[in-house]
Amino acid sequence: LTRRRVLVAEDNPINQALVRRILERAGCEVLLAVDGREAIALARTHEPDLVLMDCLMPEVDGFDATRAIRAWEVDAGRARLPIIALTASAFVDDVTRCLDAGMDEVLTKPFKPAQLEALLNKAPALSVA
Repeated sequence: LTRRRVLVAEDNPINQALVRRILERAGCEVLLAVDGREAIALARTHEPDLVLMDCLMPEVDGFDATRAIRAWEVDAGRARLPIIALTASAFVDDVTRCLDAGMDEVLTKPFKPAQLEALLNKAPALSVA
């Protein structure tokens, strides 16, 4: 995990702080976006190694932000960026919606640090160009 740049798209300040702390303890550099619009811009300009994307955010939600990032990747000839959904809902329909939007994995909130770390460790394998 050390020295990975992780974009965290999360509008809740408490969740932001929690995820930031876990990632920084793992040696990651953290970029924060408070909505999907900012997440799209940061993904394009800061080249993160992966994205943790909250699904429900103001302005542009995580689903639309993920679709926009995926479209940009295709248009720009970029490699597929691993995007992990952060959601409070674990219903099958919600997980399917995340995957259909182009997210690679789903992490249900609340989660334990070990769950996030396990996903981060497998993140390179998430990228299915």
